[in-house]
Amino acid sequence: MDQRTELSEFLRSRRARLQPQEVGLIYYGGRRRVPGLRREELAQLAGVSVAYYTRLEQGHAENVSSTVLEAIAAALRLSPAEREHLSRLVRPVHRRSRAAVRPQRVRPELQQLLDVMHSVPACVLGRRMDVLSWNPLYCALFGDYAALPAEQRNLAWQIFRDPAARELFVDWQGKATDVVAILRLEAGRDPEDPRLCALVGELSVQSEDFRRLWATHNVADKGYGTKNLHHPVVGPLALRYETFALPADPDQTLLTYHAEPASNSAESLRLLASWWASREQHEDSTAR
Repeated sequence: MDQRTELSEFLRSRRARLQPQEVGLIYYGGRRRVPGLRREELAQLAGVSVAYYTRLEQGHAENVSSTVLEAIAAALRLSPAEREHLSRLVRPVHRRSRAAVRPQRVRPELQQLLDVMHSVPACVLGRRMDVLSWNPLYCALFGDYAALPAEQRNLAWQIFRDPAARELFVDWQGKATDVVAILRLEAGRDPEDPRLCALVGELSVQSEDFRRLWATHNVADKGYGTKNLHHPVVGPLALRYETFALPADPDQTLLTYHAEPASNSAESLRLLASWWASREQHEDSTAR
């Protein structure tokens, strides 16, 4: 991914979403030729010259000081994830190496933790949103990852290429928006990752929805919240999700889902676990 182009398009997209009245500038009405703030208005807010900001927005980030970068981030009202993304676009970390592209491994102790989380769907995510490991209830909820080819064990691939995902997530559009924003942040962290570039390329070719969302340049980090699902076996589910950073494995995160205790969703998860266990037992007996 070309860093100058990425920087240019990101700054333009952030500037376009701001209106003069939102940032305290006087607006006398009338038609504006560009969406959002003009370059000179953004430069005024950041306390830099128009020429300086114009060069930066054109992708020329040489010798930009931290003070100036912070002023521009504040003027654009960037979120913490967006500030990180901007910083990495201005000062890219070239970390491509055999260590960056070789397959990731999940520690056995971490797999043991997943296996004993019987009532909690959980998985370990790696770079580029690859699903590295999972427990049985995660498969019961989201599909049998063990049966998928390695290149399809990826949340972004699942959301945009698996038709079942559109039926599973009640707010598919919101989920798709979140996934693309996280993937865009990943791209800023490691723009030279060939597998990430290949994934973005494939999804851009195969999915109009992905192309549209990728063009927004929105970025976000993994977090927490609630997802409403409609599972083909147990029906509606309202589940809370949490993501946990793994300091010993900095490119991996633990993703978990859980239901409100004593809720209908908790009972549905229990039934789902029982159904999946019966399914696996049947497959084992058939294979013998």
